[in-house]
Amino acid sequence: MHDKREGDGATPSGIHHIVGMLFRADRMARPTDWATPIGPGDLWSDDVDDPAYNTLVQAPHGFSHEHLRRGDPLYDLVLLTDWNWPDARPGRGSAIFIHQWRRPGFPTQGCVALRRDHLNWIARRLRFRDRLVVL
Repeated sequence: MHDKREGDGATPSGIHHIVGMLFRADRMARPTDWATPIGPGDLWSDDVDDPAYNTLVQAPHGFSHEHLRRGDPLYDLVLLTDWNWPDARPGRGSAIFIHQWRRPGFPTQGCVALRRDHLNWIARRLRFRDRLVVL
């Protein structure tokens, strides 16, 4: 996930904390008790002009956004980091998600993508505010 009008798509280096977990309840079991189901109208605002920039919003939404409930399995499980959150500043980029990869070596727009079984394994063991370290 990365702003459509910002940045180069590279994942920022640093220590990022896991502050949320979203999952498709129609496709998988809840991985942990603090995971939140993704609903049909759930979107993520990626528009720097949106007052709700870099947050979960609901459809219909008049600003640029990404659909969290996708036809493909990439967002069946999404770990949310605290990158530029909760007080998002335009120019720093929107969310860094940890989600399923398309295939090995396929780039993302600033996210971290993992093999599905690895992502599920991590999610079941993860605690709120655990760290993601990007070198």
